[in-house]
Amino acid sequence: MMLYLDYAATSPLYEEVIDTITEVMKQHYGNPSSIHGLGVQAEKLLNSAKEVMAGILGVLAAQIICTSGGTESNNLAIKGAAYSYHNRGKHLITTQIEHPSVKEVFIQLEQEGFRVTYLSVNHAGSIDIAALKAAICEDTILVSIMYVNNEVGTIQPIQDIGELLADYPKILFHVDAVQGIAKLPLRLKEWGIDLCSASAHKFRGPKGAGLLYRREGVQLKPLLVGGGQESGLRSGTENVPLIVGMAKALRISTEQLAAKTAHKYHIRRLFVEGIREIPQLRLTGSEIEEEMAPHIVHFSYAGMKAEVVVHALEQREIYLSTKSACASDESDPSYVMLAMGCSPEQAVSGLRISFSDEHNEQDVEQFLAALRGVVRELAPMVQKPAERRGKRR
Repeated sequence: MMLYLDYAATSPLYEEVIDTITEVMKQHYGNPSSIHGLGVQAEKLLNSAKEVMAGILGVLAAQIICTSGGTESNNLAIKGAAYSYHNRGKHLITTQIEHPSVKEVFIQLEQEGFRVTYLSVNHAGSIDIAALKAAICEDTILVSIMYVNNEVGTIQPIQDIGELLADYPKILFHVDAVQGIAKLPLRLKEWGIDLCSASAHKFRGPKGAGLLYRREGVQLKPLLVGGGQESGLRSGTENVPLIVGMAKALRISTEQLAAKTAHKYHIRRLFVEGIREIPQLRLTGSEIEEEMAPHIVHFSYAGMKAEVVVHALEQREIYLSTKSACASDESDPSYVMLAMGCSPEQAVSGLRISFSDEHNEQDVEQFLAALRGVVRELAPMVQKPAERRGKRR
């Protein structure tokens, strides 16, 4: 039986979401900027979807900017803030383990004259709050730190960071919550978050839809100009069917969130216990469960390239990932794992399981049985470090 364990890469749509998107495409195809009846209907749907999402997040609908996904939301938040506040300062702070849609933005901003501090992480993948405080200077205008690492699943201390930055009211706080939203509690106002990115297809909504929360009063320079949609911050005709689908998916995903999270932690525990019993494998991240996301388990198989294991499991109709689905080359060592102090051998052999609240104990048993079989089959192919060094020479 096919077993999909790659929900952190993308997730299948809820059937109700598919039905909703289909209905809106068929019945409400007007341009929400048009003044005639069809346009007004589309605009009402758009506003209603924003109200739903804002209500779930505990903010105002006017603070929700609809985008094409997490990448655009991250770009708009970081570049938009940097360009708007560069007269105040040109120092930015992030971490060494951000998603490429954040990491590459900061690299680009460095090329444009901004100065960036990349905070290191410990062996579990977490930053040190004291190091963040030490990095802040008079020139700092933005701190951007992800909620949950997309590769290994480490939860960053977002609430503590927000409390620290409350003493620095001129510094904006951006959170990439793509892997955290609808998985863990997210209290935007309470935690002092100024900008927050999310992507619908990570919580069983459609690809091509995302959102950016912007606290009232925060200025952003738009990346796209034209018709002035989304309060002038994101020009282009809104994709009403996908936005409505995103709102529905967010509502379904966050219903009974505590119970769903508890179930996923139970399933995660079973994955962790089973992987720990296979001596060739090594778990990544913190051993403290509360410091790891409920839906991600990461491990490595030193001496074996990760893609070999992925394809071996694929032959058994089990699907998982090596690292970020946005990574440029699967054979490159994981920069996230290297930053966590893992060896290069481990960093090319990382594997990620990610799952939903609908997965059960039988799914875990099926995966572990297949994984044990794959490890046995691949054992003769595993190279020792000395052998790998000899090949490089």
